[in-house]
Amino acid sequence: MTDVYVDNFVYALGERKLHVTESEAQGLLLSSAADLMAAGFEWHHRCEPDTTAYDLAVTTANQLVRGPLDGVDAIVYATCLPHNANVGSAEEWRRTRDVKHLMDFPASRLQADLGLDGSVVIGLNQQACTAMLGSVRVAGALLGAEPDWQRVLCLTADRFPDGARYEQSYNLISDGAAACVVSRQPAAFRVLTAHQITNGGLSDASDDETVGSYFSYVARLVRETLDRAHLAPGDVDWVVPQNTHRKTWDILSRIVGIGAERVWMPSLPDAGHVISADNVVNLASLVESGRLRRGQRVLLLMAGFGLNWQSLILEATGDAAMPASGRGSQPDHGARELAERSVT
Repeated sequence: MTDVYVDNFVYALGERKLHVTESEAQGLLLSSAADLMAAGFEWHHRCEPDTTAYDLAVTTANQLVRGPLDGVDAIVYATCLPHNANVGSAEEWRRTRDVKHLMDFPASRLQADLGLDGSVVIGLNQQACTAMLGSVRVAGALLGAEPDWQRVLCLTADRFPDGARYEQSYNLISDGAAACVVSRQPAAFRVLTAHQITNGGLSDASDDETVGSYFSYVARLVRETLDRAHLAPGDVDWVVPQNTHRKTWDILSRIVGIGAERVWMPSLPDAGHVISADNVVNLASLVESGRLRRGQRVLLLMAGFGLNWQSLILEATGDAAMPASGRGSQPDHGARELAERSVT
């Protein structure tokens, strides 16, 4: 993937910002607020009842300046929750028994709403929280297979359904979306390598079993990713992980040989675990911090149900400035053409 670049990292979060104690009082958690706060979580973001995952997607995509979207050849639209991969009406499906209402795809609507008439769409919805990193890998493969293609828009968007608990495997969850553009042209980061591990035998793992497998599989993921890139742990300048227990990387740093001072996840207290968007949220923060230097290598990684583990290694080129992140953006209901529709 030496000729593949990525930049324009943007994101949006659900409009309602709640403290973990508020969510505990509303019965939205499995753990106590005190336990989650001890893990580093304080706030999370939920969508208003009439805000869909597609609203989050449109809001995120609209933050991209027009330039990166000009000439986009494909959209890789990733969702963690399968119901977010359809914007059709469940009521109409039950009334008519016509399955076309189960095939009203948000990727196609986004293509139309953005005016990207020449692009094709690809849905990715079985990689859980790793899907954003997976979309970048798929985009790189598409550019390798299609010599005339120049750019691919990668986007992920998810919101939990009303009534859901906002905790998974002891992580406080936020609704949110994120996007980036993968291209042939030199940009902010060069993609050095990508890697994925899947263990379908753990698809029914309990929360405790999921946590128990996390350390061994992340250590394996890091080792195999570095091997693919012909790098050593000391060659990694930054680790940008998912937002999980703040002590996790105190342990993993010793296991993988990458100092904890190189781990960057400052959004943990304010945003929680934003499903598939954590890497983008944290990477945007690293860029805005001014601490990133040309030539530095950044390891992004994520674990998700399935069970899946994915990673990317990016090298900062300094050739492109990134737009401001989407922190605090409100979903744009007017941008969607779904006035009478609802997410199933």
